[in-house]
Amino acid sequence: MTLMMVLDYAAVFVFALTGALVASRAQLDIVGFVFIASLTAVGGGTIRDVILNRDSVFWVADPTYILVAATAAILVFWTAHLLESRYRTILWLDACALAVAVPAGVAVALALEQPFGIVIIMGITTGCFGGLMRDVVCNEVPLVLKQGELYVTCAMAGGIAALLALAFDLPTALALLICAGVTFTLRAGSLLFGWKLSVYKAYPPRQ
Repeated sequence: MTLMMVLDYAAVFVFALTGALVASRAQLDIVGFVFIASLTAVGGGTIRDVILNRDSVFWVADPTYILVAATAAILVFWTAHLLESRYRTILWLDACALAVAVPAGVAVALALEQPFGIVIIMGITTGCFGGLMRDVVCNEVPLVLKQGELYVTCAMAGGIAALLALAFDLPTALALLICAGVTFTLRAGSLLFGWKLSVYKAYPPRQ
């Protein structure tokens, strides 16, 4: 199993857990759990693969990814009620998933010898779009659009960190690990310490 596959499987499983937890907040049935979990788990990677025109979308080439997502959904269906705060759990699982999905997207783009800008964009796409779909479908405020929230910024910083590591001739595996570390550190800091970006404020017109 390649490093790219390990990253994809990990991202699929953890993102599927977040999707199933959001489904539990929406009080869906078990089919709804599997659908939302799978949408969350493979959404970002699907968009990435379509944009990059890969030979086939990763979960079409290997349907085991859908089985992994469905397993995560069923697990959450029977255990979500045991959690004290499902929303807080979603936030932290989502942070972990983001830290895995971004280097997964970066790895795919690097393997296809894409230019640096596309590598960063594919890291962002893989990390952010599954969660965005999840929140929109379940009528939740998307995490990526919350005021000043460090989310897309974390993904972008992780991608840049990976490219900087490669520029210093570090091994690809280490560069991807650095990508994951930077992404998770920024997202965790946002959750723990309230790190945010300044937001646009519209001032009233001068009289």
